[in-house]
Amino acid sequence: MGIQLSETARQILDTPCYAHMATVLPSGAPLVAPVWVEREGDLVLIGTGEGTQKAKNTRDEPRVALSIVDLDNPYIQLQLRGRIVDRRPDDDFAGMDRIARKYTSEPFPWRHLSGRIVLVFEPDRERLEELPFVHNPNSQ
Repeated sequence: MGIQLSETARQILDTPCYAHMATVLPSGAPLVAPVWVEREGDLVLIGTGEGTQKAKNTRDEPRVALSIVDLDNPYIQLQLRGRIVDRRPDDDFAGMDRIARKYTSEPFPWRHLSGRIVLVFEPDRERLEELPFVHNPNSQ
């Protein structure tokens, strides 16, 4: 059963922040991969290929976690746990184009890829943390 995301979580997901998606390999070992994400209500959409390891992992074990840091302030951190609840075919790249435009202002460029899908992630736990640091790595 999914949760309603906080307003801050929605705001972070609506920006082009990079997410890191953790899945579980058949051996039980974790796999973490950077992904682009798009929000649809309280669901998170992740475009990928059906043949990728992360997609294969979610077929057998739908539980995943996402870790996202705010682009402007990386000390604002969002962690979501939940499960993949749907796999939408995306052979026409409609889903991937929407996600790519968010990050690059352009449609997804690799049209030769087949077996495209959009993973639908339903969070069941949210953890939002803002650490009291100032991100200023170039000041010395």
